[in-house]
Amino acid sequence: MKRATIVAPWIFTLIWSSGFVVAKYAFADGDSLYFLALRLLIAAAILYLLTLILRQPTRLSRSDFRATLLIGLSLHGLYLGGVWYAIELGAPAGLSSVITSMQPILVSLIAVRLLSEPLTWKQIVGLLSGLAGVVLVVLPKLTGKDGFTAESLSLLFVALFGSTAATLMQKKIGHDIPLMMGTTYQFLVAGIVMLAISIARGRTRFELTHTSFWTMTWAVLVTSIAAILLLLWLLNHGTAAKVSSLLYLVPPMAVIQGYLLFNEKVAPLGIAGIGLTALGVALVIQS
Repeated sequence: MKRATIVAPWIFTLIWSSGFVVAKYAFADGDSLYFLALRLLIAAAILYLLTLILRQPTRLSRSDFRATLLIGLSLHGLYLGGVWYAIELGAPAGLSSVITSMQPILVSLIAVRLLSEPLTWKQIVGLLSGLAGVVLVVLPKLTGKDGFTAESLSLLFVALFGSTAATLMQKKIGHDIPLMMGTTYQFLVAGIVMLAISIARGRTRFELTHTSFWTMTWAVLVTSIAAILLLLWLLNHGTAAKVSSLLYLVPPMAVIQGYLLFNEKVAPLGIAGIGLTALGVALVIQS
């Protein structure tokens, strides 16, 4: 178990960061929210079958079901929906991950009061270092010339709110929910909501191509099922502050992938900022 708790965070960070890059591939052959709706509904069906095959609990109490719905709408609705729509509007994939990586600051500050998780001085320095790194990366990009607009930025902050709320609710009211069945319901409810929004907007384009097939496969199996189950497992085996601080490591990986795959440039000041965010994570995790 100890080895798993050491290795799991790094695996999670690697596959979670790929979600920002996968989003850019998805939009060539489909509308963002509709693609996301199909992804979540397919993931729900697969995860339900796995739950039955592995003979995991399939019943949830009323309180657990309500908690599951709230967590699902926050994590998969507000967070994923906000990120994907912002990237569809032109926000750079790597730098979008930097903005949403401010989540550890919010989680840690709220968790002190809500979850009674005290912060050490080293953690406080780490969180401030991470915040400074985010500012260094984002400030040079707020001109609108690099894909960020008022609309895309507002969507990313909606995503930031969603992931923060989901993390806190998982620690506060979701830790006893059966992991696989709870996640299945989360996917299902968020997928239904996204589908309804897509139909209401008249945006239901999805073309089956080689790119869309492999993008959907990766999005469902890796960034939906594997990453989400790993995230919820980590939250149940660590403090909210330490687990959420891992999101500081997502931007460096996402920025590197964005550069290699889409030639998304990052200024030297941005590279320094990414280094500060990584330092912040190291300080928080080691505390």
